[in-house]
Amino acid sequence: MMRLDDNSLRGSYPPLVTPFRNGRVDFSTFERLVERQIAGGSHGIVVAGTTGEPSSLTVQERKDLLEAAVKTANGRIAVVAATGSQSFAETAELTRHAEGAGAHAVLVVTPYYIKPPQDGLAEYFIGIGRLTRLPILIYHIPGRAAVSITAATIEKISVEIDHLVGMKHAAVDLELVTETLKRVGADFRIFCGLEALSFPMMAMGASGLMNAAGNIVPERIAALSNAVRAGDLVKARELHDALFELNRAIFLDTNPIPLKYMMWRLSLLESNEVRLPLVPIRDAERQRILDRVLAQSGLLVKEAAV
Repeated sequence: MMRLDDNSLRGSYPPLVTPFRNGRVDFSTFERLVERQIAGGSHGIVVAGTTGEPSSLTVQERKDLLEAAVKTANGRIAVVAATGSQSFAETAELTRHAEGAGAHAVLVVTPYYIKPPQDGLAEYFIGIGRLTRLPILIYHIPGRAAVSITAATIEKISVEIDHLVGMKHAAVDLELVTETLKRVGADFRIFCGLEALSFPMMAMGASGLMNAAGNIVPERIAALSNAVRAGDLVKARELHDALFELNRAIFLDTNPIPLKYMMWRLSLLESNEVRLPLVPIRDAERQRILDRVLAQSGLLVKEAAV
């Protein structure tokens, strides 16, 4: 496996939302969000991950977002490009672009909807790996992609592609974390992709968090990651528990619908606009629930939480 610097691809890498204004990508707001992650102590960012609504973006928009992120970050934090698609050709195009645009790594989702066999998954990732020398992370999210990848398949890919360096694991299967690390090696970078499992997955050996709540409280997610790495599991659990309601609120509806509402309430976004087939939260009761969570988290004054 490719030898990485000990600090590389470790820590908090929030998957950024994609702001929209009147149907178009709002690049000025996006650049402000990148700056906010840097100020909040995040170790890196993910561009056009699930939280960024990639399947609703054009290929050109995904390229433009990555270029904006790389330019804005200017080497201050790592930029991971989510380049996966259901189409091998589209993934290949986005991955080649990511290398040329200056991304530090690529995050490639298991092809969704198709439900390929394990041999197909192996050949897919091996094929993408032969197109780039960037570090590759597999994005394992069976709840959305409708396909799971096994530790044996990950090991098979790693034998052929030495720059397969990690995975974002967005599933409750904690056994896969241990099995994968035993098969591929302890330096394999596993990122927790389920907010509710942030602390336990890191305590089991995950290298970091790709937590959507980092869009709201980047400093708190970074602190949780830092505490685990420092071996302060008492502090890490306290931070994890304090984030519980906020993490749960993000999934009151399909992500990023609730997240964008909360960011709009906190004036981090000028609107909570999403793209079809997603629609903004319009139900007053769910809005009140989200406002209450923000107030309880110390982010929204109680008078404003109606």
